[in-house]
Amino acid sequence: MTRAADHAAPDKKAPPERRLRLLSCNILAGASVQRYSEYLTRSINAVLPGRSKLDNLDRLAEVLPQFDVIGLQEADAGSLRSGFLNQTRYLAEASGLPFWSHQPNRPMARLAHSANGLISRMEPHSVYDYPLPSRIPGRGALLVRYGAEAEALTVMIAHLSLSAQARARQLAFIAEVLHGYPNVVLMGDLNTEAHSAEMRHLFARCSLQPPAQPTPTFPSWKPRRALDHILLSGSLQLERVWALPQAFSDHLPLAAEIRLSATLAPRAHRLRQ
Repeated sequence: MTRAADHAAPDKKAPPERRLRLLSCNILAGASVQRYSEYLTRSINAVLPGRSKLDNLDRLAEVLPQFDVIGLQEADAGSLRSGFLNQTRYLAEASGLPFWSHQPNRPMARLAHSANGLISRMEPHSVYDYPLPSRIPGRGALLVRYGAEAEALTVMIAHLSLSAQARARQLAFIAEVLHGYPNVVLMGDLNTEAHSAEMRHLFARCSLQPPAQPTPTFPSWKPRRALDHILLSGSLQLERVWALPQAFSDHLPLAAEIRLSATLAPRAHRLRQ
């Protein structure tokens, strides 16, 4: 897709670096959970559409324009529980961000269909779907490339299993996929903390670096566990990382701001500098 701004005359002197804001958010198909008991008391509502889910998505859409690349987990791809609404597309259009893609992973008849989602201010050069190894199929990773050259920014969005054994296989697979890319971001609900054995193996096998300190995101009403991550390769510069105070599901959204060299930064009509 071409935009008029892409044809504007370039600045005589390009800035030495640019900034990107990233957001990772497990949206639980639009459901709002504020205490553990609601997993049971709202279990019927979890598989039925409702105005409250749309209202919750609309609240999230108001926040998204602050960010350049958004990774969604547990977005519904269009089933009964969402009123057959593709929630990634809905959030992209409601927020006014121009590019989106999704990776449907686990269809359950027509009742529920979970997906990873991408919403982006910049147009990706390419998007790849990877099914992740799991005893029960239905986990995946979405890989996004912002450029064709080997050094282009590469973003992977993933949602891992609850089992440590399955996560170990999935992270080993992710490390293998990312091994050849020098400028990498991995974001998503990895269902484990950075100090776990499977995460230590990930850091040993690819260029991703462990976070300097954990940022708790779960449960959203009283965050104690850092299960959501935005991990960078050593070539990228992290400015800050924080959890948004707004709860749109049982996870708080995790945000990060990174610095990129002008040659590495993707082109966009409103890219932060």
